[in-house]
Amino acid sequence: MMAPNRLWGSNGVAFGPDGRLYIAQFLAGRISALDLTTGDLEDITGPDSPVEAPDDLAFGPDGAMYIADLVPGRVWRRTPAGDYDLVSDSVRVPNGITCVGDRLFVNEMRMNGRLLELFPGGGEPVVLTEGLALGNAMQRGPDGNLYYPHMVTGQIFRISPDGGDPELVEAGVSDPVAVRFDRGGVLQVLSRGVNGVVTCVDLFGSGGRTEKVSNVAGLDNAAFDAENRMFVSSFSTGGVLELHPDGRTREIVPRGLSGPYGITVDLHGRVHAGDHYRIASPPDPADELLHFVHGIVADGDLLHLTSQYGQVKTYDRGSRQVRTRASGLDQPLGLCVRADGAILVAEAGAGRVVAISPDDTVTPLVTDLGHPVDVALDASGRLYISDSGHGVVYRDSAVVLADLIDPQGIAVRGDELFVVEAGTRSLRVLDLVTGSARTDITELAVGTPLPCTDLFTNGMPGVPQRFAGLAVAPDGTLHLAADGEGTILSLLEKPDEHP
Repeated sequence: MMAPNRLWGSNGVAFGPDGRLYIAQFLAGRISALDLTTGDLEDITGPDSPVEAPDDLAFGPDGAMYIADLVPGRVWRRTPAGDYDLVSDSVRVPNGITCVGDRLFVNEMRMNGRLLELFPGGGEPVVLTEGLALGNAMQRGPDGNLYYPHMVTGQIFRISPDGGDPELVEAGVSDPVAVRFDRGGVLQVLSRGVNGVVTCVDLFGSGGRTEKVSNVAGLDNAAFDAENRMFVSSFSTGGVLELHPDGRTREIVPRGLSGPYGITVDLHGRVHAGDHYRIASPPDPADELLHFVHGIVADGDLLHLTSQYGQVKTYDRGSRQVRTRASGLDQPLGLCVRADGAILVAEAGAGRVVAISPDDTVTPLVTDLGHPVDVALDASGRLYISDSGHGVVYRDSAVVLADLIDPQGIAVRGDELFVVEAGTRSLRVLDLVTGSARTDITELAVGTPLPCTDLFTNGMPGVPQRFAGLAVAPDGTLHLAADGEGTILSLLEKPDEHP
């Protein structure tokens, strides 16, 4: 249905000494280098790297790359020869990182966060200031000060690299995620909203403030080349684009999916995927930015959603209103809708399936499970549950398919139950009449291991767990959330064509 994704979210970007643009892929746990002339993309860190969840990066004058490894709370130095040194493991949720000559600075993306100077050659960190309301990408300005955002309050501050009292520079900026200066010294503040706004402030000239609208959802960071061309990244859709002064964009690396995770097809045959930072409905580019979407199921004009961080929500596509149905659940994943309107949810962390009534009452339905991942109903209303912890699929509370390795997405089509067995990267099929099972497809693009699987870090969201969802369209076509390559795939023909 769509091409494989080349960048699993693009976060921090910086030009390296070789002229290539280096990109931190937070969700993939790796860093890649992009040749802007040829479009070639090379992975710089891989499975053997100690880096788990890179969010931002910077280069020192000796060509060493410094990496903010957000979830494990580490800052790394990667030498030009490819060796790694641990600079610090005492920074909580490290994000914005920058070099000022041979000095290294990093801030924390958390409430009451700190901005610190670190010493790669050894020595205790020095705290320049505290009280950051979610710090992020920062840079030294033409005046020698460090400029950094408070994402929560919409403010930009500056402080001397030697410390002192922070000074408020700009306020009223919506969701500022990165502070950058172009080659002319104009401050560029990227906002992480759906419209991709960049606020330009000529601090050292006219003092004027203007905006350019990129329409790139989820802007994360930017870098300027020697010709003052601006290249931007997106945490929600990946890719790399050149952003012109008038807001026009030129795509260098195509944007794609961050997962996808759960998947559903509405009555009109339109596919919707839970893509962590958004609801993705390809090929429509106007996806909705709703953070931490994993499970998803269509219910008329409604989309019911789960977040691995504990919430179940209902999104009305007509009014674009979001209603919270439940909070405080333990890793809710797959879900389905019962005939009486109740939402059935696999609560993976709690080992149970719960029902959420139309009035939002939460009732345990099936308990004592291992790690339930997905749920589905057949035409008779019988409930099927994939349990990756026990390696089985249940019908209600009885095992109907066993000896599976990491069963995830499930779907019922007529008298057949389809199961994504992520551990073997195969599609298993159970005949619900005879009880016989078979394997229909192997080598599915699912089940790719990640270097980091921590859902939380210091009270902040970490890296999402894998979830390869499965859904049946009204015409019987089976769709897969191929989280191993960032695509949505159509797998099997219609029922009347199936042997």
